Amino acid sequence: MAAFTSTIDSAFYRPADEFFAQQTDLALTYDDVTLATLHSEVLPRDAVLETMLHERLRLPLPIVSADMDTVTESRMAIGIAQSGGLGLIHCNLPEKQQLSEVSRVKNNVHGLIQDPIKVAPDQSIGDVLAMVEERGFSFRTFPVVDERDKLLGLLSGHVVRPRYAAIRVPDAMTPRAQVHTVLAREIAGDPIARADRFFSEHIGIHKLLVVDDQDRLCGLFTISDIERILHERKAQTMKPARDDHFRLLCGAAVTATRNSTGEIDRDRILAHVGGLVERGVDVVAVSTAHGFSSGVGDVVRLLRGNFRDLPIIAGNVTSAAGVEFLAAAGANIVKVGQGPGSICTTRVVAGVGIPQLTALYVCAKAAAGCGVRILADGGIVKSGDIVKALTLADGVICGGLLAGCPEAPGQIMEINGKLYKQYRGMGSLAAMQAGSAARYGHGAKDTVRKIAAEGVEALKELSPPLDTVLLQLAGGVQSGMGYLGARTLADLRAKARYIRVTPAGQRESAPHDIVEVKTGG
Repeated sequence: MAAFTSTIDSAFYRPADEFFAQQTDLALTYDDVTLATLHSEVLPRDAVLETMLHERLRLPLPIVSADMDTVTESRMAIGIAQSGGLGLIHCNLPEKQQLSEVSRVKNNVHGLIQDPIKVAPDQSIGDVLAMVEERGFSFRTFPVVDERDKLLGLLSGHVVRPRYAAIRVPDAMTPRAQVHTVLAREIAGDPIARADRFFSEHIGIHKLLVVDDQDRLCGLFTISDIERILHERKAQTMKPARDDHFRLLCGAAVTATRNSTGEIDRDRILAHVGGLVERGVDVVAVSTAHGFSSGVGDVVRLLRGNFRDLPIIAGNVTSAAGVEFLAAAGANIVKVGQGPGSICTTRVVAGVGIPQLTALYVCAKAAAGCGVRILADGGIVKSGDIVKALTLADGVICGGLLAGCPEAPGQIMEINGKLYKQYRGMGSLAAMQAGSAARYGHGAKDTVRKIAAEGVEALKELSPPLDTVLLQLAGGVQSGMGYLGARTLADLRAKARYIRVTPAGQRESAPHDIVEVKTGG
């Protein structure tokens, strides 16, 4: 197939290296440039959005929800992973609660639940109810095992009620002889198909326990999980992001916590991250406003030395030296962005930070030499920004775009008949008082001495459900890829051609000279 190119075009529209080499005295952000279209044989629906941040982090959708206390807790992380992205549970909450939030995500939907929650025969129904309340489980049916994990029975959810609190588990459970099981060696190959066949053949049975040859519990299938997985396999878009055990992917943020002497609290950090790993966390993000600092480097090195295979995200930086520093410390993925967020005032307060597109180019060049990936963190307000970011980055982190979704943890309030959700920067005074001071280089008890906050508290108008928002964003990115003839994100990075846009061109790019009665989407 002939290449449809023109020397006239190449004089105006330039690839990244040529374009940014001409802009070395000027820092640019998303609206300062536009991408030139190319001949295309790619329909938008055929564009593949998959990105690989790490060999254990393959995302069908290159969008990560920000580790902010008004953006990502378990509900957001579950929703974005079900749509193919990744949620980073924020660290502005008690460590025990963050562990529970990660557990909710990892236990949300399984194929085979490898390590199901079990109860013991010496417990009462009241003990089980207390466990359900403490750990936030949405289910109430549990296998009953002895100290060697030998299956004794099944405690059904319909008896796990307060009225039966005094009854002992053995007196309420379905005995072993009446519990349906399958041997672990019988489900090799395609366990989902085997479980699906069982549920089709046994009407009214919703749980299938997996045992070994010694009748020890190995796992659990549920009919709702199997039906959802089969539905996902048939779906053509928005496939979930899952780990090797078919659990939803989930990340968690930690910060450079310091002890009373001002030193990095190594024991506390290791104990907490160890707990996250036990809960199945897929990636840990060492998140601070200034990632190019000794404290962040120390924490990354500490984690890499103790968790050799754990993917680590670190940031934030806006320089090549910052990327190289974090890569040398052991980070796999680097967050790029200082001050571009809608609720961030770092550039105004501290006078630092680089407009996002230039920062991404500089950091992408360094990342290529270090063998690490980069995430564009902040400044994304529309799907076109994501397209531009993905010409340089491996994924994007979104905060404000998702903060208005029902799945975000922000408080809902009504003002003049409209519904809004709370949204605040992690450098805002309220967020630092709630615990994020360490993110900005202050001790946990030093929450009010910061001279000026680097974030604001705001409201976002209530958005449609998360899956709807993500579907619209994915469609916009696929449209951009179609215009550039890019079937994959690697193609997008290779084919991108840039040109500067004037303020008049920016105005021309949006709806203008009309009275808009219905917004796009």
